[in-house]
Amino acid sequence: MATICQDDTLLCSTFANLFNGATWAPIAASAITILLIVVFGFVIRNIVHRLITKVVNRAANTGSIATRWRKGGATEGIDALLHERRKQRAETMGSVLRHVATIVILGTTVLTVLDRLTIPIAPLLTSVGILGVAVGFGAQELVKDFIAGMFMLMEDQYGVGDVVDVGAAIGTVEAVTLRVTRLRDSDGRVWYVRNGTITRVGNESQGWSRAYLDVPVGYATDIAAVRDTLAKVADELWDDPEFRQTVIVERPDVFGVEQLSDSRLVFRISVKTLPAKQAEVARELRYRVKLALDSAGIAMVPNA
Repeated sequence: MATICQDDTLLCSTFANLFNGATWAPIAASAITILLIVVFGFVIRNIVHRLITKVVNRAANTGSIATRWRKGGATEGIDALLHERRKQRAETMGSVLRHVATIVILGTTVLTVLDRLTIPIAPLLTSVGILGVAVGFGAQELVKDFIAGMFMLMEDQYGVGDVVDVGAAIGTVEAVTLRVTRLRDSDGRVWYVRNGTITRVGNESQGWSRAYLDVPVGYATDIAAVRDTLAKVADELWDDPEFRQTVIVERPDVFGVEQLSDSRLVFRISVKTLPAKQAEVARELRYRVKLALDSAGIAMVPNA
């Protein structure tokens, strides 16, 4: 056992001098050295974890575009959604970084201890390298999924609660991991889509959405009367606190004649809304436009 510490290190020499050259001094020196290496490894790990947590918290609490753009009303709702998305993304990335830091630091610590115990680590590293190559070839799809999931989280392509189209399925995101994305479609069916198979993403819930309504009327209808009626509906919807403060982001736009044919004119109303609220606004818009047109005596023309 006395051969464990063969090198003439400062710690070994100190113990040998302190205990008058006792034969167990090198063993004690090696044991203390190994203990210090382990303690140092865990201290470094904790420091790195604290730094990662600080960076994650700072990234999760930075000001959003909606806050800088305008305060009040529906924009505060957008700000809350963006903050929650940013928080989820930052926490997920923080968790991944903490795991990677733990593996790297503690792995290095273990290798250092083995080297200190004079256990050859070159064959071990060679074996691990060969095993890594074999696993890499056998788990290419898994690695592809993890890399794709990492970039999806970093780029904030979508988050929990978003309505997305990933090609293979369309639905509401219920969970996002580094390997798979779980969606629930309108029929209640749950889809598990591997991140590596997603080549495009259509997100209906990011930032803001738009509701629009096409209003077809007869060719001989008074254009000014239709436009004034639709503008009145848009103003009433914007002035309604139930929608302006919680759902609608900007004043609705009446674009005028969107399409022109020999049998009908098509007017369009567009409303910018909170994410995934366009269907709710469109239903209310259809209801109000129908009542307003009936009151004005303007008939709608069905599609040909």
